[in-house]
Amino acid sequence: VSDASGCSMIALLHTGAAKFHQNLLPRTRRAVCSLLSPGVLKGYDSIVSRKLASHGFGASMAAMSSFPPQRYHYFLVLDFEATCDKPQIHPQEIIEFPILKLNGRTMEIESTFHMYVQPVVHPQLTPFCTELTGIIQGMVDGQPSLQQVLERVDEWMAKEGLLDPSVKSIFVTCGDWDLKVMLPGQCQYLGLPVADYFKQWINLKKAYSFAMGSWPKNGLLDMNKGLNLQHIGRPHSGIDDCKNIANIMKTLAHRGFIFKQTSKPF
Repeated sequence: VSDASGCSMIALLHTGAAKFHQNLLPRTRRAVCSLLSPGVLKGYDSIVSRKLASHGFGASMAAMSSFPPQRYHYFLVLDFEATCDKPQIHPQEIIEFPILKLNGRTMEIESTFHMYVQPVVHPQLTPFCTELTGIIQGMVDGQPSLQQVLERVDEWMAKEGLLDPSVKSIFVTCGDWDLKVMLPGQCQYLGLPVADYFKQWINLKKAYSFAMGSWPKNGLLDMNKGLNLQHIGRPHSGIDDCKNIANIMKTLAHRGFIFKQTSKPF
């Protein structure tokens, strides 16, 4: 066996280790290594690293080794924007529906769901709402209704493997408002069911307070400041807020924090 082909065999054993019986893998590795010169063995780690990187495993392997494992396979970061005014209008309606799928091992974003929603009770956005959220009328006109968006969320969840009973996932929000008040309130008003996966979540403010020992009165701004993080994007943009939540979670995870459900069962 040539040194080059031998090193490739070792790299293959590492990238495909999960497919080998645990008792056979060490024996096979020793057999291959016995055929190689000491000089080649010394540099084989870099070859393995390149092999892993070529398959997209480099960053995730490094991330997995840098902090303890989480209880969930995936975190689903969510942050609604809704119709609003001063004084507040009723009922409020969701107009931006973003979700980031965060890998629980690497804390990296793997997939994004993002849709704007057509409000029906108050179809015209107020100047206050546009100024606060950055969402203009043209971004919601002609968009799907909440019912249609919820159907697409379910399709996305299925496509991403998140409806598999063996896959543990949980939503993460900045506060309890999104899933305790906003979504169930609007669904009740419209006579729509609320999927079970929306009924348990992690309130990032509570998680942060457990990890850091202080309550973030100003939400994401205080959490970013407390962790010395740069704020991403525009405040009160749903998708940008999700990115900030994900960044805060990644930072806390790297510090060894284990995220747990904070909501009480419905």
